[in-house]
Amino acid sequence: MNQVGNQQPGAIVVGGEHPGLGVVRSLGRRGIPICVVDDQRSVSEFSKYTTHFVRVKDLLDEQKTVDSIMEIGERYGLKGWVLYPTRDETVAAFSRHRDRLAEYFRVTTGNWNTVQWAWDKKNTYNLAVKLGIPVPRTWNPQTEEELAALYPHLPLAIKPAVKENFFYATGSKAWRVDTPDQLHRLFKKAAQQIRTQEILLQEIIPGDGRQQYSYCAFFRDGEAHSTLIARRMRQHPREFGRAATYVETIEEPEVERLSECFLKAIDFYGLVEVEFKLDPRDGQFKLLDVNARTWGFHSIGEPAGVDFPYLLYADQVGLPTQRSRGRCGVGWLRLVTDLPTAASDLWHGEMNLSSYWGSLKRTQTESVFNRQDWLPSLAEILMLPYLATKKYLVKSSPPSVQKAI
Repeated sequence: MNQVGNQQPGAIVVGGEHPGLGVVRSLGRRGIPICVVDDQRSVSEFSKYTTHFVRVKDLLDEQKTVDSIMEIGERYGLKGWVLYPTRDETVAAFSRHRDRLAEYFRVTTGNWNTVQWAWDKKNTYNLAVKLGIPVPRTWNPQTEEELAALYPHLPLAIKPAVKENFFYATGSKAWRVDTPDQLHRLFKKAAQQIRTQEILLQEIIPGDGRQQYSYCAFFRDGEAHSTLIARRMRQHPREFGRAATYVETIEEPEVERLSECFLKAIDFYGLVEVEFKLDPRDGQFKLLDVNARTWGFHSIGEPAGVDFPYLLYADQVGLPTQRSRGRCGVGWLRLVTDLPTAASDLWHGEMNLSSYWGSLKRTQTESVFNRQDWLPSLAEILMLPYLATKKYLVKSSPPSVQKAI
């Protein structure tokens, strides 16, 4: 790799799966140099817009991650380049080591005083309650003896306060619990993988991804610069979706109002997705999660009129930008996961062929496939067994991360 420090400031995209590829294409089409850093093979390394791809040993341990980024920057002359984390553990690493990184890079991640409210769901829910934002009823029992008090509230979801610790240990986003026996068994299983302080028991809001809404924004100076609202029409798995498979842009003022209330309270800066689920029992949108980074379907923004990665880049390097708002009716599709999801929905009568065909006609961007940059989609197909194993194979232990404060 040649030194590239004399060119215009580029972007370092940490994590090369399809969210990272969306950043690569947004900036690469404008001639901005791109360095992708990953600890595994990923589709972004095959994009024609990727200037350089650097493979490192570990992006789970935050100290090793920061050391690797600093070493890459110094070795290849990337001073002043813009950092784009695409995974939550990288957001935490960049936030807690922000001062060190900021000496060499443009850091798009906020300081820990802000990020902690998104990183730990206990913090998220506690603040939301103070702000009057509805959340699902949630408990954090510390011992097995406390579980009996939750029997009347079954079924419940066992989920983590810190998502990455649980996901990398179990391969799951959450576990459904229907009986007292399941509650005790799965609570003990979770306690073997993560600290009991991180184990949340949460009421299950009825409905699938169609009740799930996202506020997506570039947020700065206490207000939204550019936004769109999206609805998950299909997700995989259906109940506790790891990720969306088909999403559409809509208008939903209440989701916008609640999200901006939360983001203003924490003085958020950067790209963000705030997730809600509409509870049919009381008609309230209830806060589920805050993703302080690029999210899985952020590339829906460009065809909808809000190019999120470029807005952040332009802000970091001092280029002028216009405020924008996403137009409705734009679809985003992740074909490799949507095909089996849609097939299951059709088989079980959750969707008919007419509505499925309608969603395909509204699709204006696919997560990986692109006619002008087709090699990543071919690579994804060839790497499917490898990628599935890396993403979903249950790990024996969680990554090394610091305790959230």
